[in-house]
Amino acid sequence: MYEKNIGTKQKALRINLDRRIYGSFAEIGAGQETAAMFFKAGGSSGTIAKTMSAYDMTFSDSIYGVEESGRYVVESRLVKMLSKEYSLLEKRLAEKRGPDTTFFAFANTVVALNYQKTNEAHGWLGCRFQLNPQSGYNDVIIHVRMIDNENILQQQALGIIGVNLIYGCYYYAKSPETLVLSLMDDLAPERIQIDMIRFNGPDFADVDNRLMSLHLVKNGFTDAALFGADGQVLQPSEALYKKHILVMRGRLRPVTNVQMDMIENGLKQFKDEPDVDANRVISMAELTLHNLKANEQGIDEKDFLDRVDILCSMGQTVMISNYLEYYKLVAYLARLTRLKIGLIVGIPNLEYIFEEGHYEFLPGGILESFATLFSRKVKLFVYPTLKEGAIYTCNEFKLPATLEPLFQYLVRNDKIEDITDYNEQNLHISTDHVLEMIQLGEDGWEKMVPDRVAEQIKANCLFGYPCEVEYVPIGQQVRQQQVEEQNSTR
Repeated sequence: MYEKNIGTKQKALRINLDRRIYGSFAEIGAGQETAAMFFKAGGSSGTIAKTMSAYDMTFSDSIYGVEESGRYVVESRLVKMLSKEYSLLEKRLAEKRGPDTTFFAFANTVVALNYQKTNEAHGWLGCRFQLNPQSGYNDVIIHVRMIDNENILQQQALGIIGVNLIYGCYYYAKSPETLVLSLMDDLAPERIQIDMIRFNGPDFADVDNRLMSLHLVKNGFTDAALFGADGQVLQPSEALYKKHILVMRGRLRPVTNVQMDMIENGLKQFKDEPDVDANRVISMAELTLHNLKANEQGIDEKDFLDRVDILCSMGQTVMISNYLEYYKLVAYLARLTRLKIGLIVGIPNLEYIFEEGHYEFLPGGILESFATLFSRKVKLFVYPTLKEGAIYTCNEFKLPATLEPLFQYLVRNDKIEDITDYNEQNLHISTDHVLEMIQLGEDGWEKMVPDRVAEQIKANCLFGYPCEVEYVPIGQQVRQQQVEEQNSTR
């Protein structure tokens, strides 16, 4: 049961008084506060086998090995720390305490705000733990962005979220959604954000990490989450580091031939840009929370997974975000990469972007939003629309007289460009009509979607297709395989 009002000190004290829980802490960089909170709570001798801080890089490398990337605040470093510390616990204490103890290893690697306040403050935190003595271990790993403007406040926030993580692993493990919700106890998104979470292990075999990512965005813990075609969650700043990013937004319910044509030809045109390195391009399909809400009841998680499974089967990287306005999405992406960003949009999207009413809350109105949206390295690639039997492109795009010069300025300065290579036969396809045909069991929709999409829909009864099958999401299949491999190596 979720205890919303329990404080950080009470959480640490409860763990300290629970004689089953025993483990070690390894905190490198700026994140040396979690263990301190357990010491201050009292009774820490019942919890802490060891606490250490390998602050010096040479010491850290000698203990955990050298990172190929040369970076220290990365997930691979955190995993090495968890593996090293947990194996030491088992090696040294399994015989003495193993039958009566659930071991854990908590680790973090963090960079906080520097003296000049010029860096990106972030970190990785993880807990490897048992729920029962002598059982297999589980991992819960998170990545956080620290937003406080003072170093000491960032360290305090790290200590709080570290205690929340360990407490959640032991007391909310049976309800992963509750565990996620509890991570921000005594904190606010204005202080710290969680932009990635991953559950692994035998006790989390049925947990879909993509749904956990959705909960992060839905609860306001972050504005965007990312995962790959294999169903694995990704940390955005690492996955998009030094990448050219191309994004297509849509409901994608389901992906149709026209949308795949948009992605494929938009990607081809983006790679041909003179300032784009084709080997550094990542293409993403974006689902907004607004587009995920099917009705007033909110987000249908099964429907969400249906869409993601289809996109994953097509080899797409998927982003879910809370950025309704395009300029906010661009501002987010520009923080992750300094390279060029492309947006694939249809004519209806372009009409939305140029609707001044969407920017009335900004002091500078539409011009303020465009200053971000059309920044130095951003470009819109516009896919044509079929209207009343005629093809509608940027040449036919109509705007009020007050906005027409602005549009022409952007076109002439290479900020907006038509996608010129497209399949005219696809323009008649309506996603809503395809969905209606699927749900009614009508024939003919298969020709409007890629073959692989049709196979996935029929095999897994996606989007209300009338059939009966035991549905196992792709992400869950991957995790079950990982658990089996982990158990086989023990």
